[in-house]
Amino acid sequence: MNIENQVREAIIAELKRQSEAGQQGLRVRTGEAETITIEGQVNLDELTMAVVGSLAGGP
Repeated sequence: MNIENQVREAIIAELKRQSEAGQQGLRVRTGEAETITIEGQVNLDELTMAVVGSLAGGP
């Protein structure tokens, strides 16, 4: 898997996790491979840590 796909998957997974946790009224809908619709607030610290973790080989 290339780095772009790793980052893309980490972003989507973390946004969905935040959405499912009910944080900030966040709603996420994935569309085509290059699109995602986000409504609500995103915790950028958690998103950043998820992306960095995925690049470092974390879950």
